[in-house]
Amino acid sequence: MSVLAGRPPGRPPGRFWRPAAFPLTLGRLALDPWVLGALAVAGFVAAPLLAVIWQALATSDDIWSHLAATVLPVYIRETLLLMTGVGVGTFIVGTGCAWLVTMCRFPGQRVLTWALLLPFAVPAYLLAFVATDQLEYAGTVQTGLRALFGWQRPGDYWFPEIRSLGGAVWVMTLALYPYVYLLARAAFLEQSVCVLEVSRTLGKTAWGSFFGVALPLARPAIVIGISLVLMETLNDFGTVDFFAVETFTVGIYDVWLNQSSIAGAAQLSLVLMVFVLALITAERLARRGRRFHHTSSRYQNLPSYRLTGLKAVLAFAACVLPVVIGFVIPALVLAGYAIRFHAETLSPRYLEFAANSLGLSAFAAIAAAVIGLVLAYAQRLSQHPAVNGVVRFAGIGYAVPASVLAVGVILPLSQLDEAMDGATMTLLGIPAPLLVSGTLAAVVYGYLVRFLALSHGAVEAGLTKVTPNMDGAARTLGAGPGGALKRVHFPLIRGSLMTAALLVFVDCMKELPLTLVLRPFDFDTLATFVYQYASDELFEEASLAALTIVAAGILPVILLSMTIVASRRGGTAP
Repeated sequence: MSVLAGRPPGRPPGRFWRPAAFPLTLGRLALDPWVLGALAVAGFVAAPLLAVIWQALATSDDIWSHLAATVLPVYIRETLLLMTGVGVGTFIVGTGCAWLVTMCRFPGQRVLTWALLLPFAVPAYLLAFVATDQLEYAGTVQTGLRALFGWQRPGDYWFPEIRSLGGAVWVMTLALYPYVYLLARAAFLEQSVCVLEVSRTLGKTAWGSFFGVALPLARPAIVIGISLVLMETLNDFGTVDFFAVETFTVGIYDVWLNQSSIAGAAQLSLVLMVFVLALITAERLARRGRRFHHTSSRYQNLPSYRLTGLKAVLAFAACVLPVVIGFVIPALVLAGYAIRFHAETLSPRYLEFAANSLGLSAFAAIAAAVIGLVLAYAQRLSQHPAVNGVVRFAGIGYAVPASVLAVGVILPLSQLDEAMDGATMTLLGIPAPLLVSGTLAAVVYGYLVRFLALSHGAVEAGLTKVTPNMDGAARTLGAGPGGALKRVHFPLIRGSLMTAALLVFVDCMKELPLTLVLRPFDFDTLATFVYQYASDELFEEASLAALTIVAAGILPVILLSMTIVASRRGGTAP
C-alpha cells in the first residue's frame, strides 16, 4: 500500500498531512509514535518500583530476619495507629465542616467555605515545627501558663507531650483534613434537593437527613478523600521523624542511611507497598456492588438551615478552629519570626535555596506537564484497553510513598552509574562515578515518577472537554495528530496545562523525603533547609524559608476554591 494512503484526493503532501497509519502493529494495537511514547513513559515510571521488588526478593543476606525480630512489629504497630488516628480525625473534621458550611447558615459561613482549604498550604512537617515551637516546655503556651498560674516546675502541672504519636495524629489531621473536606463538600453540593426534601417530609431532622441520606450518598467521595489522606500519612517523613514516631518511612531511612543496608531498606519498602496496595484494594472492595445514584434530576439551590444563638456559635467555632490552628497561627508565627530575625533569614543562603527550589520545581513541573500531555493524547488517539491500562499504571507513583520511590530511584541509577563508570574507564581511562545518581537528574526523576499522575489527570480533564468532532474536522482538513494537537487541542487546553504545571510545581516545592535523599551533596532546597534547621532547634532562622513554602501553597488553594464553588449544577454554590 502506498505511504500516501489516506491523503484526500487532489491534496498534495504537506505539513497538514501524515500517513493514514503507522506501519508497526501489535495485534490490533497500532504502534504509532504516541503509543510508543506512552509505553516508554510507563517503563520509565515502573523502573523504580520494579527495582525495589527485585532488590527485596533477590537479596541473600539475613537482614530481614533481624528486622522482623526487632523493629518490624514496632513499625507495623505505629504505622497502623497513626493511620487509624489520622483517618478518623480527618473524617470527623473534613466531613463535619463540609456539611456545616454547605447546609447551614451562620455568621462567617461564606468566608469559611474557602478558608477551610487554607491548611492545604501548610505542609505537615511545617505545622509540626510550629506546634512544637509553641507547645513544648519552653514554648509560648506553657511559658504563659506558668506565668499565669505561678507554676514553677514541670511537676506542678500536666501538659500533653507534643512530640508523641498523639501529637503526630493531631498535626497531620489538621494538615490533611482538606482532602476529605474538598471531596465531601463537592459531593454535598452535587446532591439532588429531592432526596433531602423527602427525608424531611418523612420526619427526619437536619442531623437525621445528614446521617441517613447525605452521608451515604457522599460515601464514595469521602472514602476517596480518606484514602488520599492515608496515602499522604504513609508518605510523611518530616513529621514522624521530628516527633520520634517509628513508622515504616522512618525505618526505611534508618536502615538505609544509618545501617547502610540498601537490601533492608528495599525489603521494608516492599512491606510498605503491600500496605498501599491493601489500602487501594480495601477502598475498591468497600464500593464493590454498591450504587450511589441520585433518583432525580432536579438540581437547584440546596435547602439551608439558619442557625442562631448557641448553635451558630458552636458551628462557627467548629469550622474556624481548624483554620486558625492549621493556617492562621502557623502563618503568624512564621511571619513574626521572619520579621524579628530578618537579618538571619534574609541572607544569601536563603536566596540560594529559594533559587534552587524554584528552578528545580519549575523544570520538573514543565517536564511533568509535557509528559502528561503525551500520555493523555496517546490515550485519546488510541482508545485501546492496553493503552488505557499503561497510562493508568504510569500514575501509580503518586500512590507510592516517597521513601519507597527514593530507594527505587537510587537502585537503577546506581546500576547506570556503574555501567557508565566502566565504559569511561575502558574507553578513556578516566573514572566517572555518580554521573546520574549524584546529580539533580535523580531528583527530577523522583519528582516525575511521584507527581506524574497530577499532571496527567489535569491534562486528561482538559482534553475530555474537547469534542471528538474537532478531531474529525482536523483530520478532514488533512492535519495529522501532531498538527491537530498544535492547532486545535493545545489552544483549548492551555488552562489545563497551566493547572497541571502549577500543581506539580507546588508539590515539588513542598516535597521533603525525595529531595532529602536524592539531592546532590551540598545542595539544599527550602524544604530541606527548614527541616535541617528545625531539627537543630534553629527554626527561627529558617522561618522565612518556611513562610515561602506556605505562600507557594496558597496558589492551588485559590484554584480549588474556584473549582468547588462551580461544582454545583443547576444553581450557584452556597
